[in-house]
Amino acid sequence: MKDQILQKATDMFLTLGFKSVTMDDIASEMGISKKTIYQHYSSKDALVKASTTNLFETISCGIDEIILSNKNPIEELFSIKEFVMKNLKDENTSPIYQLQKYYPKIHKSLTLKQFEKMGCCVIDNLQKGIDLGLFRNEINKELISRFYFAGMTSIKDAEIFNPEIFKSKVVQSTYLEYHLRAICTPKGINKLEQLLKTNS
Repeated sequence: MKDQILQKATDMFLTLGFKSVTMDDIASEMGISKKTIYQHYSSKDALVKASTTNLFETISCGIDEIILSNKNPIEELFSIKEFVMKNLKDENTSPIYQLQKYYPKIHKSLTLKQFEKMGCCVIDNLQKGIDLGLFRNEINKELISRFYFAGMTSIKDAEIFNPEIFKSKVVQSTYLEYHLRAICTPKGINKLEQLLKTNS
């Protein structure tokens, strides 16, 4: 039952927002009493924390599998973007915004975990691209990995990128292209443009 509650809560949080969904909503959706939820999760904060942790671990495992599939580094970034968006329901910015605003400690903890995970992945991706002649060999990997993470974090800010004006999928795709065009060699640009045609 604990796992079922976690799955349902995560699904509802991502669809409707971490603040918008109440414990009553989850209980009603599952056809159980609120008391049953509290037997497994002492508070809504505890459920939000468990939900974000579970989601982070699911996405981390999926990213690891994509990396192990040994795609070229440009394809790898496209695959990771698609996988993450699918798991975050096309990354509706509202839930992320609500998490940051109403659960700042949980949001900060999650961001730090994301940075640890993503920092290593991006540096490895950059090195692979340099080795294959797809990325410029003079780029500063430590700095570029931080630029990339900072950008990925900021494009989720609903106040800057109002989802009613800027569709999340378009923002994500444009940002990835922006990142790659800055670091690719002519060989990498050719590969990127082939992928953009395929994904358009």
